[in-house]
Amino acid sequence: MDTALLLSLVVGLGIFAQWLAWYLKQPSILFLLLIGILAGPVFHFFNPDQVLGDLLFPFISLGVAVILFEGALTLEFKEIKGHGRVVQLLVTLGALITICVISAATYSLFDVDLKIAVLFGALVCVTGPTVIAPLLRSVRPSSNIANVLKWEGIIVDPIGAIAVVLVYEYIISDGHIELLTFGKIVVLAAILGMAGAFVLAKLVKKHWIPDYLRNVFTLSYILMIFALSNYIESESGLLTITILGVALANWKGFPKDHILEFKESLTVLLVSTLFIVLSARVDLNALAGVGTAGVMLLLVAMFVARPLAVFLSSIGSNLSVNEKLMISWIGPRGIVAAAISSLFAIKLQDSGLKGSELLVPLVFTIIIGTVLIQGLSAKFVARLLNVRQAKNNGVLIVGSNNVALMIAKALKDSGIDVLVAFHNYDDIAKARMMGLRTYYGSPISAHADSHLDLIGIGNLFAMSTDRELNGLSELHYRHDFGSKNVFRLKFSEDAQRREKDARHEEYRSRWLFDEEATYTKLAGMLSKGAKVKMTNITESYTLEQYKADNKHFVPLFAVDKQGNLNVAHANQPLNMPHGKLIALVGAEETAAA
Repeated sequence: MDTALLLSLVVGLGIFAQWLAWYLKQPSILFLLLIGILAGPVFHFFNPDQVLGDLLFPFISLGVAVILFEGALTLEFKEIKGHGRVVQLLVTLGALITICVISAATYSLFDVDLKIAVLFGALVCVTGPTVIAPLLRSVRPSSNIANVLKWEGIIVDPIGAIAVVLVYEYIISDGHIELLTFGKIVVLAAILGMAGAFVLAKLVKKHWIPDYLRNVFTLSYILMIFALSNYIESESGLLTITILGVALANWKGFPKDHILEFKESLTVLLVSTLFIVLSARVDLNALAGVGTAGVMLLLVAMFVARPLAVFLSSIGSNLSVNEKLMISWIGPRGIVAAAISSLFAIKLQDSGLKGSELLVPLVFTIIIGTVLIQGLSAKFVARLLNVRQAKNNGVLIVGSNNVALMIAKALKDSGIDVLVAFHNYDDIAKARMMGLRTYYGSPISAHADSHLDLIGIGNLFAMSTDRELNGLSELHYRHDFGSKNVFRLKFSEDAQRREKDARHEEYRSRWLFDEEATYTKLAGMLSKGAKVKMTNITESYTLEQYKADNKHFVPLFAVDKQGNLNVAHANQPLNMPHGKLIALVGAEETAAA
């Protein structure tokens, strides 16, 4: 087959795997791994060594450099401090425990050099957000568990990468003066990385690089630094790039968000293509050759290293035993481990170190085992431990006007998690003053995709006075929440919509509250003294009696005895189980009461 056609097909299959993962809400690594193995060792449709030839090593090397830089650019030291003691210990003490336990097990189970065992331990100490995030959406664990796992995955990725690169740099140090060589590599990487960060930060902050060139300039700049570092001192480039990324992440005032947006898009493309290339190179005989010892190593990683790291890191925390067990169970390894291990395996082929050829099959054994076993059983384990939320009850409210804030406060007072998102600072400041959780910015921006904390959130209320923003938000979150959980507040213009607009109905969400509830009506009721009223509906005091006692009210939502949210909407009457009915009651009834 034509080489250009074959490579374009690999790229297309990689992006298809990413789309399939998004659609099915599963880790993309599952589909990338399956495609690569089928294309390579199973059907022999794609042989990366034959197709890429001498370009294979530079392609993997540069790809890993970009992935490491993008990961390092997310490592802000203040974030480590800002997400609780458990997360801090997991990404430091926990990672060290994992490295030590897995290294010792590898050294005991396989005939490998101790350096290779330690390198393997460092390679598989990280989880990573690309495999954790889809699992959290699918499993819906309690907020304590979800927050720990989410931030551990984000923060430990670059920390683990630094550990891997340091171990590797030590391994390739030469002979009896290896410590001196290792020191030279570290010093060179530190100097070149910090100097590179200083120059790039100054160029960007002084606007010597136009905005439209900033992203591509940064990409070419880091690749040049990577190559220069390797030219000065062989194999020092990866550590240099990692230090460069960490330095920029913590450089005060450095505008990294736009660069991250570009790097994330590029990383998705690189990871998709790179992982298919790497999995297509997997030797199934070597994978099967790890045999019983490989299975035992997987069991040590899952049932010894991970629980030990979690339980020691959470001593003195408010996590229950079941929550610690659930965190211990979810620890799938990701794409970074596969990419770096494959690169280092190629580089260590001629090192003479015993066991270097086992790096790739062992890493893929851990990846396949943890992703399949833990990924497929996570829901069952969560139910068994009783740490799974019945549903994602939380509400994302787009808009911060008086009506939106009234609804947000009512939800919070009813025990429902709520997040208010809007791009007007003064409006968001009002929400913060009310004690509400907020996001300042556009809820449909790339920044929101990376920074909006949607753990526990399963509903959207589009309530902004910017009707265009409401419509875009509906489309943006329909797949994440499901169309039945996306609601929009009606405006007078919507109520008077002409019949010809009915053809767009399939793109519209459910109207919030009853048929007559428009923004104007609710705002008018609030201005006249209407109040939010919470009433217990029971067998002795039914919904019909409530309606008889309150002539002027708008039902908002209900919360049943299990804490589930039931939103009132115009498409059907409120299905009111026994529980709490929350309604906006007119000033007349409020005064009479």
